[in-house]
Formats: sequence, structure tokens, C-alpha cells
Amino acid sequence: MEHRGNPSHSNELGDFLYARRAALDPRRAGFPDDGRLRRVPGLRREELAQLAHVSVDYVVRLEQGRTRRVSRPVLDALADALQLAPDERAYLFTVADVTQPAPTRRPAEQQADPQLRQLLDGMHDIPAMILNRRMDVLAWNRGAAALLTDFATIPPDKRNLIRLTFLDDAYRSLYADWSRAARECVAVLRMEAGRNPDDPALTALVRELTVHDHDFRTWWNTYQVRGPRELTKTYIHPVVGAVTLDVQQFSVDTHPDQQLIAYTAPPDTPSQEALRFLLQWAPTTADHQNGRAGEGNGHR
Repeated sequence: MEHRGNPSHSNELGDFLYARRAALDPRRAGFPDDGRLRRVPGLRREELAQLAHVSVDYVVRLEQGRTRRVSRPVLDALADALQLAPDERAYLFTVADVTQPAPTRRPAEQQADPQLRQLLDGMHDIPAMILNRRMDVLAWNRGAAALLTDFATIPPDKRNLIRLTFLDDAYRSLYADWSRAARECVAVLRMEAGRNPDDPALTALVRELTVHDHDFRTWWNTYQVRGPRELTKTYIHPVVGAVTLDVQQFSVDTHPDQQLIAYTAPPDTPSQEALRFLLQWAPTTADHQNGRAGEGNGHR
């Protein structure tokens, strides 16, 4: 039976290769059933080595974390052999030591500047918020509070969309398809963990979710990864019922670790009417508006 060594936070490359190898159907990779017993799911190490034109010993050393030095051609060959999607290929190059150690990324910024807050204030008809790379909620407008949750009632160190998705029952119940949304959250967080493995807040978040949620623990270990992309989500809101929204993600050039998230409905749809009603119903003078309430002080 194959052994991976001692999986750890420092063996992102090896664990990712193992997970993707285990997930690949040998028949899709061109290996029909040869009658031999497969002790592990997916490709055997020798099959991956054959496809990538490297030695089996090299695959073993990579998976066990005994080397991270990989040339770009070998990484491309491994990515092709494992049939990686674009996000997965990007993650592979992120966690591998291609030429020299990647510079340490500074922790994701914890405040949205006044100009971004003013932008949120002006988005009267669009729920919107500012997130960092860990999906911490740094600022929001009243539309986001009406659609999702009153973020002002949540301590600042707990205002994280992934944490809410898994550990907050009310927030979890908003999703029409919770499993799909939760898996996307895990894939986004796994991508960020590869980019910034030394972020203590991210490590603490992963540890908390791993301890308290079985689904997170299971999906985290599959090493699915995802970068930003266009999304459509359906929420079951307690006031307006089902509403399907496009989730727009915008980078903030002046703050590379932050992104603006906006929720819009297709024109002339029931979801647009529901969103309009919700925004008319939302309080206009709430302390939580624009994320100012409770910063650094927990509950108000």
C-alpha cells in the first residue's frame, strides 16, 4: 500500500499531487483495467510517472514532501498528466518551488479605506461589501446586511463568509444549494492557503472549521481549488423567498488583497423585483451601515 509520509501544512504540494492523482479515473488517463488489484483509488504512482515522463522515485519524493524543487516543464507535464483545470494548474505552480522561494505575502488587509466605504454608500440598489482574500467582511452596505445578515451583530474577528457558511445556522439556511456553495468556499480558501501559507489568521480559521465541521474537514482534504469567477447563487430569504443573483467580483487595484463583491439580479425577473422590495424594506439608518459599527469591539 502506498504511504504519503506525514501530511502536514508544510506539504501542500505533495498532498495536492496525491489528492489529484487519487481523484483521476485511470481509464480517463488511458489506462484500461489490467486485472491488477488497485490498493488506492485513481492513478498509481508509476502510472503518473509514466505520463509525466519522470521517475517513480521522483513522484514519491514530491508526494512525501522530500523535495519541492520542480522545473516548469516537469510541472507542466504533471499538470497535463493529472488533467488539471486552469485553477488547479495555477495552484500547483503556486505551491511548488519552481525557481526560488516565493516572497512572503503580507497578511490580508483588515480595513477598507474611506473611498471604498463611500463607494458602498453610493450603491443604493446593489447589495455590496468589501472582502479580503480570506473572505473576511471588512465593510458592507445596508443592502448586503438586508440580503445576508446583520454583520454588526457579529464580532469583527468572526465576520468571515466561509465561517458563517459552515458554522452559522441562519446564514447556512439562506443557501438554496448549501453543499455547492460550501464546496466553492472550501476551494477558494484552499487556493488562498497555497498562496499565503504563513497567514496565522487563515491557519486559525482552517483549524476551527476542521474541528467543528465534518463536511469542511472532508472537502478540505480533497484539495479542490478555485480562483475568482462569475457566479450565480440562489438564496431563500426569510422576507422575499427565493432570489437568484449574479455575484460580481471586482479587484481593488489600490488594495490587491481586497475585492468588491456585488449582488445583482437579471433585469425584468422575479428576482429583480424581490431584490427591489428587500432594499425598500431594509432599514436606512442602521448602525451597521458600511461596516463602521463594532470595529475592534465585538458586539455593540
